[in-house]
Amino acid sequence: MIRSSLNAADGIDFPVIFLAGTTASGKTELALKLAEEFPIDLVSVDSGQVYRGMDIGTAKPPREVLDGVPHALIDIRNLDSPYSAADFQKDAWQFILQSRSRGRIPLCVGGTLFYFSALLHGLSKMPRADAALRASLEQEARSIGWDALYERLRKLAPKRSEQIEPHDRQRILRALEVCELGGESGAATERSGGLMDADVPVLKLSLFMSDRAVLHERISHRFKRMLEQGFLEEVKNLRSAFPEAQPTPAMRSVGYQQAWHYLDGKISRQRFEEDAQTATRRLAKRQLTWLRNDPGWIWFDALNPGVIGATSRFLASAGCG
Repeated sequence: MIRSSLNAADGIDFPVIFLAGTTASGKTELALKLAEEFPIDLVSVDSGQVYRGMDIGTAKPPREVLDGVPHALIDIRNLDSPYSAADFQKDAWQFILQSRSRGRIPLCVGGTLFYFSALLHGLSKMPRADAALRASLEQEARSIGWDALYERLRKLAPKRSEQIEPHDRQRILRALEVCELGGESGAATERSGGLMDADVPVLKLSLFMSDRAVLHERISHRFKRMLEQGFLEEVKNLRSAFPEAQPTPAMRSVGYQQAWHYLDGKISRQRFEEDAQTATRRLAKRQLTWLRNDPGWIWFDALNPGVIGATSRFLASAGCG
């Protein structure tokens, strides 16, 4: 019989579980299966799923699934209310504390890897924006080009640059600004506390796909299914409700940015579909690179037919059952 909670009498300091992996690797399906077997509370780690109305393009679990197995931090903001890694860290911390106080095991699942890092390690206290420096960087971009500016960021803050698209000018500027003002790769900055600082045990599980061709096929199939489900209509509705949202990080995310360009008439339908799938494959590559460079992840092959059982047995052996 599966227990609905653990308690202090068990003598178990139950962990927080991280479940990450590349896009289209089956993270949500695995998390839902594990929630059937263990006293787990799910926390979404997805920078798009926090927004109401961004459903199809973020592969948000359908309402009937969320009603049966609630996920924290889904549908908590409108598109005109930005949500940052600092917001996620604060909200996830609060939920984790509540979950553990009830004798439950928080399982954080998703593909926004910077959010995982913020929760585990904390965040550097970023220097305030500097208007003069920002203007100087913008002038330099006009002079030498954005590609050159992005290349500089890669050299100054390689890990941070992996989380920023080369065309995301706003985030490139801010990251360079932080570097220039002594953040991240500059002088050491004070960090807000993460789970490691609080000595909270964490199990880091990662799904990967051993065959890249199969991953690409899954990405293509999922994108076509999104179109059939009405993804373009979803973006039309968001454009109508929030016409000024195009520059926001949410609307610059994979799929949404390309759809916005198509609906603006800037690219053809064929180009939209090709660009969106290419961007998704690049996202998966960046996610895999990030996970490989971050120590401590325990890897499970998503193509292994027994991956659910293997993960379940591992959690049981780690004292989660």
